Amino acid sequence: MLKSKVAVQVISPGILPDDAIMLGDAYVRQWKIPQGQPILLKFGAFRHYVKVVPVERFDGMRIGQSLARVMGLLANVTLRLRYRQDNATLTLGPLIGVLISRDDPEQRDRPFGSITMFCKELVDACAAQGAHVYFFTPDHIKDNFNTLEGWVYADGWRKIPVPVPDVVNNRLTSRKLENRPNVQLFIKETKQRHNSIIFNEKFLDKAEVFEALSKDASLGRYLPESHVLRSYQVLKSMCIRYNTVFLKPVRGSLGKGIIRISRLDGDSYSAQYATTAGTRRQHFGGIDKLYASLSGKMKTVRYQIQQGLHLIDITGRPVDFRALVQKNEKGIWALTSIVARTAGSHHFVSNLARGGTLSTVKEAVSKSNLSNANGHDAPAKLQRAALEIAKGIDTHIPAHFGELGIDLALDSGGRVWLLEVNSKPSKNDNTPLPDQKIRPSVRNMVRYARHLSEF
Repeated sequence: MLKSKVAVQVISPGILPDDAIMLGDAYVRQWKIPQGQPILLKFGAFRHYVKVVPVERFDGMRIGQSLARVMGLLANVTLRLRYRQDNATLTLGPLIGVLISRDDPEQRDRPFGSITMFCKELVDACAAQGAHVYFFTPDHIKDNFNTLEGWVYADGWRKIPVPVPDVVNNRLTSRKLENRPNVQLFIKETKQRHNSIIFNEKFLDKAEVFEALSKDASLGRYLPESHVLRSYQVLKSMCIRYNTVFLKPVRGSLGKGIIRISRLDGDSYSAQYATTAGTRRQHFGGIDKLYASLSGKMKTVRYQIQQGLHLIDITGRPVDFRALVQKNEKGIWALTSIVARTAGSHHFVSNLARGGTLSTVKEAVSKSNLSNANGHDAPAKLQRAALEIAKGIDTHIPAHFGELGIDLALDSGGRVWLLEVNSKPSKNDNTPLPDQKIRPSVRNMVRYARHLSEF
């Protein structure tokens, strides 16, 4: 059985012409690759006719330096290989492109800021699995949609021309960048011209998620009552129905801009605003005064108003859970990790950016005010909810996702609730890795890219 993963050696100029490659003779014989006549060599969007020179007692591939340069390969790599007789095409890959928000060529060691370590992990994971990866920003996209500029790692980070990839992982962290005309055109053209596959191709907003999932009766149990706040009437009816409601920016992240509204005695209300320094409070003598205060903000921010939940807490600090779900090598959703997040002192949101702390689900549940009877199966319930919600997103939202960050909560009765879904889970360098290990989430990303590109 021939290996599908081969060592590709880049050899000195002058030994091989640009229209020839060397390949172990076992591959040539088994795949019946014709000798002396051109076949098509394919690597991402790169296409080039080459003649294959068989090499005895050799199980790799050799290509000339100038051919390697046009392919965006600066050094020896390990790649996967397949040959189709019907169209005489030898394909190398997968070639993965990661679309990121920004780069800084001046910072040679950390050109991608806080996600540089994640990018290097991805390089190492690709090397281990026989794939090749580069990183590019919206500014690197060219008009021809066959090549672009990308950062590769070869004894340091370098920016070079590269072919459009087989698979694009959209890691843009700003809607403004994602909506740029050249980005949207790139997504459309690369799908049409090269059959490139783009996953996590768009941001999700809270209203879209809750509206889509509410169409699925089996997911209704996870959804707190939730509406886009469009009028005084919506605010009034929700505040009458629930003692506490939350206003969340439809397109917010990191806990920014969340407001908790609590009904006090009579018709008075307290509004708590999440700020980096802690919680700011304001009192209102009636719902009309509260709405008047909010209406100014509503001119620039769309809010989702959500039923307040009696979440479990640890000494008064609310706890919620972040599940990372990813599609695996078979294209099926699987749970990669789930952690508990406990809000910092003087905060009512649990985000790390607001002083929250991480722990295991078991540890958080055992320290919380959730009774043993309601908490013993919490990890299994949270896992099941995360996977069901991910499948619901796939079914009801017309876009391609390969990984999702799903924020869940448990109430004091042990019931699981969905808080929000994030299509761009954070990859910041805030988790030091022992002995340069590669996180399972990074390995899984490569496995899914291999599944998509049929390698």
